[in-house]
Amino acid sequence: MTHRCNWATTDALAHYHDTEWGRPSRDDRHLFEMLVLEGAQAGLSWSTILNRREAYRRAFAQFDVDAVACFAPERIDALVQDAGIIRNRGKIASAVANARAVQRIRAEHGSLAAFVWSFVGDTPIQNDWASYRDAPASTEISDALGKALKKHGCKFVGSTICYAFMQAIGMVNDHERDCPCRIQCAAAGERHDARSEP
Repeated sequence: MTHRCNWATTDALAHYHDTEWGRPSRDDRHLFEMLVLEGAQAGLSWSTILNRREAYRRAFAQFDVDAVACFAPERIDALVQDAGIIRNRGKIASAVANARAVQRIRAEHGSLAAFVWSFVGDTPIQNDWASYRDAPASTEISDALGKALKKHGCKFVGSTICYAFMQAIGMVNDHERDCPCRIQCAAAGERHDARSEP
């Protein structure tokens, strides 16, 4: 790849950028994973979280929503001692709370994907930034998504975290104008739109 977005400065970030970031995802397990990881990242670098991703998957039952929703306080106590993840009790407890919230969202909306993607009309927003530095930290849509998630009981879902989540799962395409991934992500969004037509 000749020109990645300027934030992809390490091998781990470059791999994540090239293979995942900005690609539309409607898989509930992946969406829950990104919701937990974006919350865990608050105040830290994304590289710090990526380097612990496998440990997070092990600690949180491969991000099986129903399994995490059943975590007892003793399980949270044990995770606070797990050196493989960020040992912040609030963030760990929030992952369990968020799993229970996702259960409520699924009961009401059918899936987490249907719920979150409704905020962009099920169609990715395509931005056009010369530099990623021009991208916003939050938007009115991420404000609304954060408030809606909080109403269902989610934690660590402020507007900035929600915007990063939206970027991660492809609800918004914030790849730089000259980044080859921008075109790939836009095409992936268009293919879904075509399948959605009657």
